[in-house]
Amino acid sequence: MNLFSAMEIAASGLLAQRTRINALASNLANARTTRTAEGGPYRRLDPVFRAVPLSERFANLVDRVGEPEAADNAYLVEVPEVREDPNPPRRVYDPDHPDADADGFVQMPNVEVVSEMVNLVTASRAYEAGVSVVKTVEAMARAALSIGA
Repeated sequence: MNLFSAMEIAASGLLAQRTRINALASNLANARTTRTAEGGPYRRLDPVFRAVPLSERFANLVDRVGEPEAADNAYLVEVPEVREDPNPPRRVYDPDHPDADADGFVQMPNVEVVSEMVNLVTASRAYEAGVSVVKTVEAMARAALSIGA
């Protein structure tokens, strides 16, 4: 695997984690939103990750001519979609709430703040790890360039 492939893999991970962090931030910001433009309470967002073999990318196929199975076990990460969580909203008894039904229950978002915070910390750590990989690959490239000088 060359340095450019390593950088591309790390960059795909960073983009995926950024998408995840944005979705988690949206979930936390709307944890108490009972009324949306679509009607009803906010629905939790959940990004879908997909592994894409590096060898499937056209540019890599061209680069790998004569290279035996170098990138066959390397994968990029992509986020093909961010979907709404299908779980039903929580029903909370709050008869004084403006969105309460006749029985005094309010449809609240299906967001668990503690779980979202744990996921946010995990995504943040994964992003930091990706940044470390990018920095390491950059340092390796600089070292390789200095050998020839």
